[in-house]
Amino acid sequence: MRYLALALLLALPARAEISYPVVDTGQETCFDDRGHATCPAPGRPFHGQDAQYRFRAPAYRDNGDGTVTDLVTGLMWQQEFRRTPFADAPADAAASRVGGHMDWRVPTIKELYSLIDFRGSTGSAPPHMGRPDDAWPYLDTRFFAFEYPAQGRFIDAQYISGTVYLGTTMGRDRAFFGVNFADGRIKGYPQDGGPGRRTWYARYVRGNPAYGQNDFVDAGDGTVADRATGLTWLKADSGDGAFRNMRMRDGRLDWKEALKFCEDLDFAGRTDWRLPDAKELHSLVDYSRSPEATGSAAIDPVFAITAIRDPEGERDWPYFWTSTSHLDGPRLGDFGIYIAFGRAQGHLRDPRGGGVRLLDVHGAGAQRSSPKSGDESRLPVGAGPQGDVLRIYNFARCVRGG
Repeated sequence: MRYLALALLLALPARAEISYPVVDTGQETCFDDRGHATCPAPGRPFHGQDAQYRFRAPAYRDNGDGTVTDLVTGLMWQQEFRRTPFADAPADAAASRVGGHMDWRVPTIKELYSLIDFRGSTGSAPPHMGRPDDAWPYLDTRFFAFEYPAQGRFIDAQYISGTVYLGTTMGRDRAFFGVNFADGRIKGYPQDGGPGRRTWYARYVRGNPAYGQNDFVDAGDGTVADRATGLTWLKADSGDGAFRNMRMRDGRLDWKEALKFCEDLDFAGRTDWRLPDAKELHSLVDYSRSPEATGSAAIDPVFAITAIRDPEGERDWPYFWTSTSHLDGPRLGDFGIYIAFGRAQGHLRDPRGGGVRLLDVHGAGAQRSSPKSGDESRLPVGAGPQGDVLRIYNFARCVRGG
C-alpha cells in the first residue's frame, strides 16, 4: 500500500511554482531554556532550534513610490501604516491609490504574519514601565514604517488582518486576528475596538492572491505534503500511539524534548525531520475551523490531532511548540513560541465577583509563548493582563523540506 500511495502522489500534477513560500523568521541566535546560548552541535541538548535551520531569508525591495515588494512571497505592501477602525479597513484599503495601484486589500492573517521578524524583542521590562532600551520591533524597519504608541502601553501596536475568529473571545467579543509587531504575537482582538479604543494599525497589501492557501496531499505513509509551501508534515502529532516508545507524558513535551523528538525521528523512510519554526507551523492553521464554530481544532482534517482536557476538564486541543524562541523579558529567550490549535485560554477575574473565569481569550490560531522548562504546577494561574494559561508541556508536529 505504501508504494501504491507513493505512486499516486508522484502521479499528481506538479505545481509550476510554490505559491505559498514560507519566509524565514530571521532568528539568527541560539537559546537554551534560560536565555542566550552557544548553538549546540547535533546530538546535544537544544539542537534543532530555529537559528540552526535557515531557509527563504526575508528579502524586500523599496520601490520608491511608497510601496515595498516582498521578493519571497510576491506580495506588495504599503510602506506606511494607517490607523482605522476594523470595520472601516476594507473600504479604506479599496480607496487607497498608493503607488498608483487601485487593488489594495486588507491582508489575511497569513499574509500579515509573513512580515514578522523574530529578531525583534519585547524587551526585559514590564509593558507598563515604558519602552525598555532592549525592545526592538518584530518588523524590518529599514523598509516599513513603525511606531510604538505614545499613549498607553508601548506594546500596543496591533495590526489588522481581514481574518475573523469563528468564535468569541473574552466570553463575548467578535474578534479579528491581528499581528502585534511590538510584542511578537498573534491574538484575537475585538472588532469594535474594545473599551476605550476605536482604531487599530493597518498596512495594506496587493498581489499573489494564492498566498496562505494550502494544498495538502495525504501520502498514505503517515505524512502529508503541502504542495503550496513545499513542506512535508507528520500526519499525527507527538500524542499518537505510533510514537509511544519515543514520548513522555502522553505526548506532552517541554521545549528541549520537543526539539529532540523531531531531531531523532526516523519515520516514513526519512531522518531529516525537525521541529518547525513559528512561521512554518503557523502555515498549518485553518482559520475556517474553531472549537466553538466547528467543534474541532483549527487544522485541516487531513491531519490527526490529539484531544486534551483543559484545566476545567472540558475537551480542547493542544498548544504546539515551535523551534523559535521569544525575546520577551525578563530573561530574554527563556520562552518558546507556540501556536494554539485549540482555545488560547486565560483565567480572567470576573468583574461581577466570584473569582476567576477560564475563557478563550485570544482564539484558536493565536501565537503566544510559554516557559521552555520548569515545574508546570508552579506557574501562575493567569499570567499577564489577559490571564494567559501557560503550559510548559506542549505537543509537537514535525516537518521536513522547505
